[in-house]
Amino acid sequence: MPEAPPTAPPGIGAVLGAAVEAVGGIERPGQIQMAEAIRDAFAAEDHLLVQAGTGTGKSLGYLVPSLLLGKRVVIATATLNLQHQLVERDIPALKEAAKEVLHTAPVHAVVKGRGNYACLHRVREGVPDEQGVLVELPAGSLGSEVVELREWAESQATEGGSGDRDHAPSHTDRAWRQVSVTARECIGASRCAHALECFAERAREEAQDADIIVTNHAMLAIDAIDGVPMLPEYRHVVIDEAHELTARVTQSMTAELDPAMVERAARRSRPHADGPEVDHLVEAADALSAALARVDVGRIDVPGDELVETLQLIRDAARATLSSFPKETPDDVDAARQQAKGMVDDVRLIADRMAAKPEAAVLWMSEGRNGPTLHIAPIDVSGYLRDKLFGENTIVLTSATLTLGGGFTPVAGSLGLADGEYDAIDVGSPFDYGKQAMLYVAKHLPAPAREGITDAQFDEIAELVEAAGGGTLGLFSSRRAAEAAAAAVRLRLPDIEVWCQGDAQLPELVKRFVANDDACLFGTLSLWQGIDVPGATCRLVIIDRIPFPRPDDPLMSARTRLIERNGGNGFMAVSASHAALLLAQGAGRLIRRTEDRGVVAVLDPRLVTARYGSFLAASLPPMWRTTDRDAVLAALHRLNAG
Repeated sequence: MPEAPPTAPPGIGAVLGAAVEAVGGIERPGQIQMAEAIRDAFAAEDHLLVQAGTGTGKSLGYLVPSLLLGKRVVIATATLNLQHQLVERDIPALKEAAKEVLHTAPVHAVVKGRGNYACLHRVREGVPDEQGVLVELPAGSLGSEVVELREWAESQATEGGSGDRDHAPSHTDRAWRQVSVTARECIGASRCAHALECFAERAREEAQDADIIVTNHAMLAIDAIDGVPMLPEYRHVVIDEAHELTARVTQSMTAELDPAMVERAARRSRPHADGPEVDHLVEAADALSAALARVDVGRIDVPGDELVETLQLIRDAARATLSSFPKETPDDVDAARQQAKGMVDDVRLIADRMAAKPEAAVLWMSEGRNGPTLHIAPIDVSGYLRDKLFGENTIVLTSATLTLGGGFTPVAGSLGLADGEYDAIDVGSPFDYGKQAMLYVAKHLPAPAREGITDAQFDEIAELVEAAGGGTLGLFSSRRAAEAAAAAVRLRLPDIEVWCQGDAQLPELVKRFVANDDACLFGTLSLWQGIDVPGATCRLVIIDRIPFPRPDDPLMSARTRLIERNGGNGFMAVSASHAALLLAQGAGRLIRRTEDRGVVAVLDPRLVTARYGSFLAASLPPMWRTTDRDAVLAALHRLNAG
């Protein structure tokens, strides 16, 4: 009897259908198109950019082809919210689908920075103070939080739990610092009596056997660009929230230094280091205070001799202090000393980097609550990404906002990818923006003034909010503008509840807003991205002005100047692209479900009158567009009525 032909392995459609069913969702054509494109990109080892609009179901759109690849895939996100969604909802659905269709299930792991896990050494042996002496348990509510966290950590160790901060009892950042360590503070697995139980080490061991690893942009950057091994070996990466990648990588490569940081490192070193070297480090901190007093806030294009010499003095004093620490033996375990050495070495490395100030970096000074602080960052990270990440792996980048001005080129270029070096696909959105949403530009208003929001804008906001009957998310360019607008609307419309960022913690404000269909929530950048308010709660989104970066922003201005030196258009490449991305994110707050309806109102006439306005408008969802105020007010009245 002839053998039956081998059965073809289940395809993407079968696994995706089972996974979508497991989360109670609906298969979308764009989701299937996305999954097939990623499968083909992995097979061809081609980089791929996928724009997948809100509602596409992009998480499962990339998880399914990642599972079917048969090789390890790293999934990197920008935010903890998305990471939590992947781990708690989407990956369990993927595993359920794999069991049903493939009769096997993938192994997944989550890799975070060491500070996200409880440290059993610190839990059991205490926390060193500024002088390196173990401190007593804090008094009051902080002490109660720390006790609860210690008990939780011990139970996690006993029960084989993860020790992950996400699963800890409610706590403050200050309390968490009492039970965790940074990578610099860790004494190392080879010398820690609790290494076999270490939550961070166990997470890394589990990742070695994982098919799918979930991490964040910063960890991926440290592993790929800095060359610090944070992840098991991989060759395939999916980067979600990819519009954030450049900013997150820049942030991970940014360092700061102030006199207090230098003085604190010296103080921590004093119980451990011999000789006068610690005194020299304290003197160097004083010299930095004096030097910064003669530096203006903002970008420092050419550091003065005094500043350079002071930074070199700090570098040399930190190096000498490190040399004065006693030699360590394998049995010599001192967490306070390890922490002190880490702090001094950080000071040394940062001071050396700032003193050298390579051409490709920007140095600037800010003035904060702790006094003047120096910062240094790479002007452009595209070269690092191109050589270290894209040059060695197959990368898929996805987001709801990857096309700016109607094309992928601006975002791809910021990542180091030239035309012809990647494929790109826009799988659209399940939403009918032309029927569900209106984009209203208040062309009759004057252009925004430098001094802030005007009475004409206050009147416009109040009329729009009144027509909508509340249900308004106000996105403002500054905290001052948001607070002024909230006060104006409360005065003009006393019957409508208006909350402003700062009135309470942001999660609490969003919770209140979601629970009240007729309230308003006004705020700044935190509200432009990442909040999901579907339904009648949000039927009007107001944007006070085009969100260009501040002209004196050190990093943005340095990037603009670099592009112009190379013959490009710095304004379009930096300021307009930045504004387009934020506008798209802000406008995206309106339509979150197929039944949502509403208006995005932009109170900045430049969107339709300026030459760059068409570039910005092309970056937005394809909403029905108008400058007719009466038509918009009538539409809002209808929405409110029913």
